[in-house]
Amino acid sequence: MSVELTCQELVELVTAYLEEGLSARDRDRFERHLSYCPGCVTYVEQIRETVRLTGEQAREETLAPEARTELLAAFRTWKHAAL
Repeated sequence: MSVELTCQELVELVTAYLEEGLSARDRDRFERHLSYCPGCVTYVEQIRETVRLTGEQAREETLAPEARTELLAAFRTWKHAAL
């Protein structure tokens, strides 16, 4: 049995998921998390829309550490407010 993903892990895997780079096991775990977490569904949809509008996906390695920290904090705050 595989361990469920946390929201943080989903955020870290979203690029690989959208680029179809996850293993079958991790893709299943990712999609299972989406089946019960509306906040993460919204997050993935927002990332998809950002990619569509900009023509490219922001990658964690291209973000300044401060930007990554701020984005994760904003997502956590938003997710808790949505619950």
